Amino acid sequence: MAFRVPFLILFACFSAIFATPVDQGIDKRALPTPIAVSTAKSYLSQLTVAVDSNSPAYARDLFKTWDIISGTCDTRETVLKRDGTDVVTDSSCKATSGNWVSPYDGVATTLASDLDIAWLSGARNWTPAQREAYANDLTRPQLVAITDNLNESKGDKDIAQWQPPLASFRCTYARAWVQVKHYYDLTIDSAEKSALEDILDAC
Repeated sequence: MAFRVPFLILFACFSAIFATPVDQGIDKRALPTPIAVSTAKSYLSQLTVAVDSNSPAYARDLFKTWDIISGTCDTRETVLKRDGTDVVTDSSCKATSGNWVSPYDGVATTLASDLDIAWLSGARNWTPAQREAYANDLTRPQLVAITDNLNESKGDKDIAQWQPPLASFRCTYARAWVQVKHYYDLTIDSAEKSALEDILDAC
């Protein structure tokens, strides 16, 4: 059974302040490696194409936010530590300093509060347990630390309507998008499929 997606990207929004530019030589930490292009094309051909639906209406509180992963570290703090360099945390595992480079736009920051955690896809008609598992999945490439200003530009747009400003990351983004959709048996609309085909053909 394919589950319809009301909003194809959800943001866990925390403090929204301007990013502080730092040395662009800071190395980026990659999110879990997405599937190969050939696999993405195969998976894409298997996805069900359906018209977008927002019925029942999306409600963000249907998605439990973050699970505790280890000690006092929840999913968000785990991703921030994974995606940053020289990350320092306090006794509650909150990141107090570090260096991050957002793969979506290449912007470097030194403040964890400049970063949101992006979910590459969302779903309705799931049980609470399924939503919790999805929102805290660190195995698939769906959680990545990005600059918070992308929250506003991305909104609820799917990959046909919005792609990362950094062109060199779009192939990775598309591969990750397809991998998550395939794993969670999520549907896509026709425009979304066309955009994914174009990006994957250009990889």
